[in-house]
Amino acid sequence: MNIKPLENIFKINLKVKPHEKVLVFTDLIKEEEKISQEERQRREALKDITKKLKEIGKSFCKEIIYFEYPSLGSHGIEPPERLWQLALGEKAIEKLKKVSIFSKLLSKSLSKKELNFAKELIKEHKNQAVNAVIALSNFSTSHTNFRDLLTKCCGTRYASMPLFDPSMLLGAMNADWREVKKRSLEIKKLLDKVGKIKIENPNGTNIIFEKGNRKIHVDAGLLTRKGSFGNLPAGEVFLAPLENTAEGKLVIEWAPTRKLKSPLILIVKSGKVVSIEGTEPYKEELENKLNEREKNRNIAELGIGTNDKASKPDNILESEKILGTIHIALGDNSSFGGKIRTPFHQDFIFFEPTVYGIRKKEKIKILENGSLLI
Repeated sequence: MNIKPLENIFKINLKVKPHEKVLVFTDLIKEEEKISQEERQRREALKDITKKLKEIGKSFCKEIIYFEYPSLGSHGIEPPERLWQLALGEKAIEKLKKVSIFSKLLSKSLSKKELNFAKELIKEHKNQAVNAVIALSNFSTSHTNFRDLLTKCCGTRYASMPLFDPSMLLGAMNADWREVKKRSLEIKKLLDKVGKIKIENPNGTNIIFEKGNRKIHVDAGLLTRKGSFGNLPAGEVFLAPLENTAEGKLVIEWAPTRKLKSPLILIVKSGKVVSIEGTEPYKEELENKLNEREKNRNIAELGIGTNDKASKPDNILESEKILGTIHIALGDNSSFGGKIRTPFHQDFIFFEPTVYGIRKKEKIKILENGSLLI
């Protein structure tokens, strides 16, 4: 195992200080999960890497907390109560339970007023929260109230590493993060100037949506400021499109961890996926998720990859960072500027895209067939 990138998580990515408290966690395969032997090996390796981070962390910080829990089976589901207690402190969670808000946080069913109350309560106890989190659960906690409250109310620095593969320690995790940031900021400058974004792809994907005044986020691996949040490996510029504005079709050729046997066509109207065409077996799995909640159909995110060391196409954590790719996500976007809150967030990768920013009647070409034009 190449441990230098793991040491760099503490030393460079999160810049952990000797007096700080760090939480590292992972999730475990449940007996009922039906996965391939190759996938099982990757998932089991997550636990080994997390334990190695625990050992490495002892040299960098005052306290390192390790936790593991049974897999939740999907991205965007709130983690278990015990993890909340370890991250935010038992007093904060106890008070949230007393006012009957904690269960609503877990189900993502709070009103805006209740969420604001929860934020104020958590801020009162922010000194009990951990200073940094390394989230190595297979299923992502990025788009959860758990992550959102930690970073925004407690100032916790949060490195999210779902679907992590040991091969990333030899590739994408060795990027020059300063160069990734510089490249990402150049793209952000262009996107800040436009009101609409149009995407075309040789596979038939053709979609347009309004960006409006939505904030453009940069995830470049340097999570050193209070409240910083991003993926590792990092390398993307992303935003939440305005709800109900996306129109067109998405032709997906990759599931999160494999290439599809045949493409699926997602028809998008008024910002939502209204139907899926195709015969690939993944169609049923995706339809089941979309049918669970209407909000799961939302076009939630556009991201542009900026990591020149990323190359793995069959793992969405890395593939969405590949320089010159884009990814589009469905479901939750509440944690990065959108209005949709739902326990589902799934990204899909697109290779060789052409991306236009539209400002009034002017078209600014940002990517052409996967080549960055800056």
